[in-house]
Amino acid sequence: MRRTYAVLTAAAVAVATAVTTAPTPAYADHEDTPTVRQLLELCNVSTDVCEFHPGGAPELFATDGRVVGSEVFNCTSGRQNMAVEWSDTTSQSNSVGLALTTEAGFGEIFSVSYEQSFQHTWTTSHTESQTTFVNTGPREVGWVERRPQMQRVHGTYELHFGSRQWGHYIWYAPFTAEGPVPGSPDEVVTQNVRPMTDAEEAACP
Repeated sequence: MRRTYAVLTAAAVAVATAVTTAPTPAYADHEDTPTVRQLLELCNVSTDVCEFHPGGAPELFATDGRVVGSEVFNCTSGRQNMAVEWSDTTSQSNSVGLALTTEAGFGEIFSVSYEQSFQHTWTTSHTESQTTFVNTGPREVGWVERRPQMQRVHGTYELHFGSRQWGHYIWYAPFTAEGPVPGSPDEVVTQNVRPMTDAEEAACP
């Protein structure tokens, strides 16, 4: 039986290559060409084979800083170490916009491949809770910002079907996922201060 292969690029361009030496191109602007999302929805549902192949080691990066916890107001005449209790959750996302659950479907395939490739588990969500002390001067407002560490994984799904799907038995689809890195030593938490506004100072007891 002759089988044909197809590849979806990041721009959702599908390229089909026959087992024979003459390639048979298929393009995203043709009718009935699948999106990456459509293919991944079939992973482990109507596929004979569904595998994820990482394209390299995870890329580590820090998110933009964001305020965590509440502001604290030093209404005294001296410097104070003021406690800010905070809790912050980071969650995964992906290039397709589908929920990536690690118990079934394409999410399970991704999670297993990630663990086998990098020797630790994929984290879908992580909550960090701390108490941070901010040294504030008289009539200053203090707050805490956090820049969580994240990881980005690029790779390709390989899907084999028992019958032709969109004209081909085998499809390749690009995929990128981002997720939290619990316990990273590179995570940044900063203490910040600013002068009170007139209204804030007037609200002091």
